[in-house]
Formats: sequence, C-alpha cells, structure tokens
Amino acid sequence: MSNADKPKVVTTRWWWVRHAPVRSDGGNIYGQSDIACDTSDLEVFEAVAKILPRDAVWVSSNLMRTHQTAEAIWAAGYPKPASMPWEAAFAEQHLGQWQGTNRAAFQAARPAGSSWFADINEPAPGGESFMDLYNRTKAAVDRLTQAHAGKDVVAVGHGGTIKAAVGLALGGLVEKGLSFDIDNCSVTRLDHFAAPDRTVWRLPMVNQQPWIADERHKAMHQPAGPEVTKLA
Repeated sequence: MSNADKPKVVTTRWWWVRHAPVRSDGGNIYGQSDIACDTSDLEVFEAVAKILPRDAVWVSSNLMRTHQTAEAIWAAGYPKPASMPWEAAFAEQHLGQWQGTNRAAFQAARPAGSSWFADINEPAPGGESFMDLYNRTKAAVDRLTQAHAGKDVVAVGHGGTIKAAVGLALGGLVEKGLSFDIDNCSVTRLDHFAAPDRTVWRLPMVNQQPWIADERHKAMHQPAGPEVTKLA
C-alpha cells in the first residue's frame, strides 16, 4: 500500500489544565462547591501560556475557579479566544455530604492507601461516584472530539475530571487514571487518533509543570483527591 492509499488519520489534541489553587477551603473537601482560586502567581501563568497551542478551541467547567484560571492565562500573554463554552460535564465530582468536611479527618477514616475519596463505584451520600464523573466526562470528550476533530482543544478542569480523562485515554482503565498526580495549573495532553477503522489515544504528557524548576512555586501542589500530609 502506498502512502497515498493509506487511510487518513485525524489527530485531535486535548490540552487539559487544572484550575489554580483554592485557598479558602479551610482544609475541607470542596468538590463541586463553587469557590474561588488564587491566580496571583503570574510566573506560573506565563509559563502555562507559553506552552499552550494558539488557535485552539477553549472549553471549561461551569465552576468559577476554571474561569478564573483561564482569565489568568490570557492575562499572562495567551491571546484570548473569542469564546469559551462552559461544560457542566467537566465539573469536579459532586461529593454530596462530604463537601465541607475536614479533608484530613475524612482521609484518616478511610482505608489505608486510598487513591480517591472512595471506591470508584461508591457514590458520596447525596452526590456522585467517581464512575458517574467518568461517564459524564467521557460523553463530553467523545462529543467534543467529534465536533472539533483535527483541532487543539484546551480544557480547563479539575483534578478528578482530568484523572477521568486520563483513564479514558488509557482505554477505559478508570482506576489507573486515579494513580496520576494532577497538580494545580499543570498541563496534561491527550492525543486522539481517528482512522476509518479504529481510534486510539496517546498520552504525550501528564501533569506537566513548566514552572517547576523554581522552588518559589511549590505551593501549586494541592490535593486533587483525598491525599493529605497530616491531620489539621
């Protein structure tokens, strides 16, 4: 088969950015609580702005911390896109009655070595399971990948959402996606390849932090799940 006869492969590149750190949570689980983030570290946003592709399609979750993060990237030198639709499907997991409870105390009560708040199929009381988050994230990614085939998509989201997207790119290995760290403002790129007879994902980079060489920015690390260092 000559190169001219080979089926065309369409590459759609997803650039996931986790929102900036939340400082007003009081050490509590916030989930889908709509609270603000800290976008004061200009050097971090300048570094992120430099590595994101121009002429990309932008999308974010419906929670304000993702909008504030996008605005900070644009203010740091990235040309502001004409629009940025909000996708409620990309919101963080709704953690129901766990939202507002102390994160360290919650984790201390869970089984040792937990990589998330609960088993992926266990819903928070009055909220969602991680599988609920995964399924809505997958549906939105599938829809937007088709709508923007062949383009770059910058998606500003949350730790849980990005872990779900990584699990999707790993072939639907949802729990494996939870094994990855996703730091605040980090960039994760997931490439989707579509040919007439098959589709595959590739993971060029996960949790990329272009500012990380400077110790001054270590505060960008916040839990993207239940992990804690000590009881409050």
